[in-house]
Amino acid sequence: MKRNVVVYVSLLLFAVIYACEVKVDNSMLEPYLGPTQESFDIELFHSDSAIIRTHLSAKRQLEFENGNMEFPEGIEIVFFDKESNITTTMKADKGYYNNLENLYRGEGAVEVHNIEKDQKLSSEELFWNPNTRKIYTDKFVTIQEKQTLFNGTGMEADESFSEYKLFKITDSRTILPGEN
Repeated sequence: MKRNVVVYVSLLLFAVIYACEVKVDNSMLEPYLGPTQESFDIELFHSDSAIIRTHLSAKRQLEFENGNMEFPEGIEIVFFDKESNITTTMKADKGYYNNLENLYRGEGAVEVHNIEKDQKLSSEELFWNPNTRKIYTDKFVTIQEKQTLFNGTGMEADESFSEYKLFKITDSRTILPGEN
């Protein structure tokens, strides 16, 4: 009899404890997809054979769990030749880095300037692939070469912007004196 009482009390205690369990709606527990790290005034240097090839700077960098990065306050990338001379600069209002594809994307007012050839490019979006060392876009671009402007849609160039292909040229014209 004493044994039956212990069994009944144990079962009753187990039922009371189990009935008081808090049930959680797992649909409310969504994974956090926001940035895991935030950095300010960043300076990143990429080198090849102990020679600096690029210098990336940004006021603010957000890094995500998957390695992707966002540069919400703008990005600037400076390219160097083998003698450490600046050859080209690339600026954008916002920047993104896709870790999986090793691909940078600039958007907003994007500008590229080849200092050696005095060539300038303007677009609303531009990609840079460090693996292939190419910059490209399928958006509208304006390219200025000395006193001539070329407009078109879609462009591909080497990362120094010294050689490029403009795909759908819409027009070109000579810049008049005093017009810049």
